[in-house]
Amino acid sequence: MRCLALFFLTACLSLAAAQSLAQGTRADYERANSLRKQFENKVYRDRVRPQWLPGNTRFWYKITTGADAHEFVLVDAERGARAPAFDHARLARALRDAGIEKARADALPIAIARLDPAESRLQFRCEDKSWRCDLQTYEVRETSDTEEAKSAEPMRRGPRASLRTGAETALTFVNRTTDTVNLVWLDSGGQRRSYGTVAAGESRRQHTFAGHVWLIVDSEGHTLATFEGRDEPTTAVIDGQTSVGEDAPRIRRRRPERGSGVSPDGRWRAFVRDDNVMLEDRQTSETFALSSDGTADDAYGDNVRWSPDSTKLVAVRTKKGDERKVYTVESSPADQLQPKLHSYDYLKPGDRIPQPKPHLFDVAARREIPVSDELFANPWSIEGIRWAPDSRRFTFVYNQRGHQVLRVVAVDAETGAARAIVDEQSRTFIDYAHKQFLHYLDDTRELIWMSERDGWNHLYLYDAETGAVKNAITRGPWVVRGVEHVDEQARQVWFRASGIRHDQDPYFIHYCRMNLDGTSMRFLTGGNGTHAVEFSPDRRFLVDSWSRVDQPPVTELRAAADSRFLCELERADASDLRAAGWRAPEPFVAKGRDGMTDIYGLIFFPLQHDPATSYPVIEDIYAGPQGSFVPKRFQSFYAQQALAELGFIVVQIDGMGTSNRSKYFHDVCWKNLGDSGFPDRIVWMKAAAARHPSMDLTRVGIYGSSAGGQSALRALLAHGEFYKAAVADAGCHDNRMDKIWWNELWMGWPVGPHYAEQSNVTQAHRLEGALLLMVGELDQNVDPASTLQVANALIKAEKDFELLLAPGGGHGAGRTPYGRRRLQDFFVRHLLDAEPRRVP
Repeated sequence: MRCLALFFLTACLSLAAAQSLAQGTRADYERANSLRKQFENKVYRDRVRPQWLPGNTRFWYKITTGADAHEFVLVDAERGARAPAFDHARLARALRDAGIEKARADALPIAIARLDPAESRLQFRCEDKSWRCDLQTYEVRETSDTEEAKSAEPMRRGPRASLRTGAETALTFVNRTTDTVNLVWLDSGGQRRSYGTVAAGESRRQHTFAGHVWLIVDSEGHTLATFEGRDEPTTAVIDGQTSVGEDAPRIRRRRPERGSGVSPDGRWRAFVRDDNVMLEDRQTSETFALSSDGTADDAYGDNVRWSPDSTKLVAVRTKKGDERKVYTVESSPADQLQPKLHSYDYLKPGDRIPQPKPHLFDVAARREIPVSDELFANPWSIEGIRWAPDSRRFTFVYNQRGHQVLRVVAVDAETGAARAIVDEQSRTFIDYAHKQFLHYLDDTRELIWMSERDGWNHLYLYDAETGAVKNAITRGPWVVRGVEHVDEQARQVWFRASGIRHDQDPYFIHYCRMNLDGTSMRFLTGGNGTHAVEFSPDRRFLVDSWSRVDQPPVTELRAAADSRFLCELERADASDLRAAGWRAPEPFVAKGRDGMTDIYGLIFFPLQHDPATSYPVIEDIYAGPQGSFVPKRFQSFYAQQALAELGFIVVQIDGMGTSNRSKYFHDVCWKNLGDSGFPDRIVWMKAAAARHPSMDLTRVGIYGSSAGGQSALRALLAHGEFYKAAVADAGCHDNRMDKIWWNELWMGWPVGPHYAEQSNVTQAHRLEGALLLMVGELDQNVDPASTLQVANALIKAEKDFELLLAPGGGHGAGRTPYGRRRLQDFFVRHLLDAEPRRVP
């Protein structure tokens, strides 16, 4: 009963308690919660979005130059010269003469639709009308929308990561397709984070930030669309055809690649009837069965793959797995008084999964060619079925359940004999979700494969006929973060890498190019920071923007052939930001648990930090093995800074077990998610406190969401001697309760006793310190029952704690305004003293 009483009283008492303290006062709260607005829109010349003109030697862009000012720039890439795109003053006068009184040379109220310097013509939108300007005479005239639509710019390619965090906003996803779609957020490192689903015909409002990128993914993992949050709330419609945003966010759609039922020569049509593969001769209309072994529980799918010569086809028969549903109760629906029951499909670790197997058929003989499944007996997935151009064989990627075997299997089209071309095996795990790359070079019968076999993530060139490794394309104590492009004619691969500049932070991303024989490695980027590159359509030029948390963006133009510096396009102006009191977080490096490995993190001090004052320390934790999470790019505002303003020093750390370093670094998480890198985090904070004595390590708190929520509670269960208070939001507290793919990848399969040993539920009796649990009752990412099972175990163990169950809340209730305020109040009450303590 004590915890229930506390649940009802906390919302009323927490703010009053916070305001009674010397730190965490009303003034502190007001200052902390106004920081985002105080710092937003105070960095200028920081974002260049090139709009390439025909010929790919020139582009233009719009750049913000002040608080209420911008200009348009035209760049001649071949000459490395930038200049005003047109005479801004003359256009402003022309617009005022046309009745646009607000037109100013330094803030033209236009949105360019087309700039054509060769024809001295500018087309643009202004006050919801279409206009055209002759750039020789600067005569402007209004035109019809139909006239201008003929020359509208094509949609840009969407970004591959959330490269900025702007103002809080929302995206309302409207699913007008006939299938459920998945929402996936791309974090700043380009890693995917699932945020549940939107059922067919339904909509969902998702809290986000301007600049954050969201993918719409179908049930097979195909990306249907990409949306980017804007400063204002936006509606994003997924209709299966155009996937356009009603308020025009930048989007990118990709249709799922599917096999065609019609043969390449047009004679045959394959289809499925009564769970079996049927074939129709389109010349005679004769129909006959190719298979007879399909059943309702082990049926063939209609996504067949024809050989190029139309003599063979591959069909996949899939044995059904378990059908598990998670049920949630919406206690307070907006459209009715009574609660609503919701359900969604959600497999969990250990569940029986679908078992796909490819089957080969000879069309002329009207028979199946048996293929032994010895090399793919226990599939997690079978993907990428493709025929060789000469129809001699087909290949596919086999991912074995447990993720310790990943194979490229080749099947002979005449005999059905299967052999492994690539046979990747690991004693721990193969990170297939984030470190898999396969590219076929059909003309030379080779393939490129990504592997961590030497302890670092690299690319290898294979003989695709024999399966022999011809050579390592990349090598060394650094990692390939992703492949940008394979130039088969030049026999080069373009890729992103980190750790490759040994005098820089090993998480900084650089762009490089390498010959496929492993020679002539060339850096395409150089600045001491993390880089984001956009290539010209013909890849001759690149626009490179680089920054650090303490270095505003610098944008450069380079020649791709030799990485030659052509010109500096922009250098961000952060003078207004600094004048507003902004302070950069401090990067800090210390040795980890082994005394050898460098651990990287950030320290956020209060803006008016007094080195002579003692401050409690709060760690913002996310230790998911799928990525690394300490910010590396410049941002004008971090949520951690707002928390620091209440009288704390806030830290964020990437401990061992997270990704983007060596395999040795990553493997700490294997069957060991409860570790969460705490041995590294604790020694890092001790080293940071030795450098900054104002960090009071007798008062350490921690908070996190999702996997971070799991880790935050784990801190009090396993390291209660160090951490004194924790806020755990939407935690996957027992890995047997969470989504199957994420947990089996890191915790392994079959489900063993280590799952229970590391469960926050089974360890709840070890709780020390103050705890606030948060969860949304409609969370579709992490089963909300995971948090309530922890609460149940804590009650049984007679442990006091606080619980916030958010009615109608989804994943991440702690990131809502109310959740953030509750988090702030909790730490003010439990970590701040009545009077600041002085350091001797």
